[in-house]
Amino acid sequence: MKKLVLLLSLIAVVVLAVALYAGLGLQVIRQAVAQEEVKVPFLEEWAAGGHADASAEAFNHWNEDSPAEVPANCAKCHSTPGYLDFLGADGTEFGVVDGAHEIGTTIECEACHNEVTLTLDSVVMPSGLEITGLGDEARCMQCHQGRESKVSVDEFIAEAGVADEDTVSEDLGFRNVHYFAAAATKYGTMAKGGYEYDGNAYDGNFAHVEEFDTCIECHDTHTLEVKVEECAGCHADVTTVEDLKDVRMPGSLVDYDGDGDIREGVYYELDGLRETLYSSIQAYADEVSGAAITYDAANYPYFLNDAGEGYNAWTPRLLKAAYNYQVATKDPGAFAHGGKYIIELLYDSIADLNTAISAPVDMEEMHRIDHGHFAGSQEAFRHWDEDGEVSASCAKCHSAEGLPTFLKDGANVSAELSNGFQCTTCHESISLENGEMEAPRYEVTSVEFPSGLTIDAENADANTLLCMNCHQGRESTVSVNDAIEASGAANDDVSDKLGFRNIHYFPAGVTRYGTEAKGAYEFDGQSYNGLFVHWDDGAPGCTDCHDTHALDVQTDVCSDCHEGVSDMESLQTIRVSDVDYDGDGDTSEGVAGEIETIQEALYAAIQDYASGTVGTGIVYDAGAYPYFFDEAGERYASWTPSLLRAAYNYQYSVKDPGKFAHNPEYVIQVLMDSIDEVGGDTSGMTRPEVR
Repeated sequence: MKKLVLLLSLIAVVVLAVALYAGLGLQVIRQAVAQEEVKVPFLEEWAAGGHADASAEAFNHWNEDSPAEVPANCAKCHSTPGYLDFLGADGTEFGVVDGAHEIGTTIECEACHNEVTLTLDSVVMPSGLEITGLGDEARCMQCHQGRESKVSVDEFIAEAGVADEDTVSEDLGFRNVHYFAAAATKYGTMAKGGYEYDGNAYDGNFAHVEEFDTCIECHDTHTLEVKVEECAGCHADVTTVEDLKDVRMPGSLVDYDGDGDIREGVYYELDGLRETLYSSIQAYADEVSGAAITYDAANYPYFLNDAGEGYNAWTPRLLKAAYNYQVATKDPGAFAHGGKYIIELLYDSIADLNTAISAPVDMEEMHRIDHGHFAGSQEAFRHWDEDGEVSASCAKCHSAEGLPTFLKDGANVSAELSNGFQCTTCHESISLENGEMEAPRYEVTSVEFPSGLTIDAENADANTLLCMNCHQGRESTVSVNDAIEASGAANDDVSDKLGFRNIHYFPAGVTRYGTEAKGAYEFDGQSYNGLFVHWDDGAPGCTDCHDTHALDVQTDVCSDCHEGVSDMESLQTIRVSDVDYDGDGDTSEGVAGEIETIQEALYAAIQDYASGTVGTGIVYDAGAYPYFFDEAGERYASWTPSLLRAAYNYQYSVKDPGKFAHNPEYVIQVLMDSIDEVGGDTSGMTRPEVR
């Protein structure tokens, strides 16, 4: 009997497949089901989901029209024939709906199961941007992408010819992103579904975790329900969809909406910002547009005047903010799909309206972005967007998967674009055991610095070794010497074979280990300090001083020994030596002040040397690559070995903002030696003793 049932099931699948791929579609399936010849796979599950709800407005909106048909601009997502037309599965052109389609269908089996969808792996968003390299979720994203974007909103405003942001125009009207634009939320700035304000950077694709990163990995493909039981594998206390609103992870430890609560779920942070934006929209409408505005999610066109009619006092500024409010409203799962992108849109909309109203919202306690490792909108993760991938030379520290790959294979390879780090960037696995999170970090037994020198587990704790895989810079005494040797130039000779060597950002590891890492340029004939032993009983690790996820310095730990320390600013007042290193007569200032004075003296000496010895003035700009420029604003190209050494150390001192705490005397040593190298005056300064 079991064999007979199995045989009949196999026959059913074959009949279904033949029917679909022969283009016979649901008519054949319905006939077969009616005659009880086959059992359609997942039919009951599909029938329970929204795609099969024949009573829904989404499939009946046009029933009373004349003629009663689904128009071409709606048919792709509101009828099976329309979707097949868009795909070209009916023999027409791909990507175009050629005309209106009949009413009376839902999203049926053949919409997603046909010859075209078998190989579909990309989607063009309303912005015109294409997202490639997708899997089966590309079928979902053709519809769940919205119908507007930053691009279309800007074009609409341009066509209206309204140059002033605060001028009311009868040619402006509300632009509706449409319903359930989950793909636009998830892919953030890669899709530009929200209105992104010029000059601001935004999060990209929200990559959840490897196993749950697509529509169909988180939602049942037929019922469309969230796989809540899978969420519970990492998120404690999640048993229902409603519980997901309470989820808050260590990568979001800032107060986005400014209400003082960083334990509430991201859903509530987003909701708080949305409420604030709505109040700002109403204040702006009253004060600038001169007409009150209300929002009704169930009443098209959503934004109404005080008579309940469509709002018609739009300015460009109001339109942008209202559009983002709608974007944040029409995706009910936005908090999970890409909450941080939506938070950025809401924050920027509030900030923009603030510039035009008399009582702006106090945003001091609000936060737009996360701490560094999770700040997906920032240059550290968005630099490669136009390239489509993070290059091999950068992937280890600027992608979610780069470090695990390096630790596993000992090699750097190109990686997918990232929206900041993920849990699995530093944690080998994530699981819940008896309600407690288990997240062991990758085991690192040694770290090789750019100089080739190595620190192992005897000299650093496991957390520090993990951190220092990235926080070590990219150059060293060795690489600078190699470049100078290759040029063949003497100390004061300009060579076109020399160029600036950039240590890169936040090289805290090489600062802490000093001459044991040789991250700064160390001059021949001089001796330098090694590891900075912070307190009497040892050298703390990175996570003894910094919060593991927020990365902030734990100033409460500092205050145990340093009286008066309560925040980052007061850290710079710390002083444990009465030596006047910089020679300014002030031995009460923090060691940070000592370093700053010597740093300024080095920059002045570099400029004097460049003008006097080289004959080409030099200017430094910390915010513009390649940092050193000539007086015409062009890349500096008149390098001598001595100038390169000094400039390298100046940049090194700038790029580690915590140098005064990581290893202050080592930093002073290399700065003073650099001043001497370019003929500056250190006669009034005191070089720290080598310990």
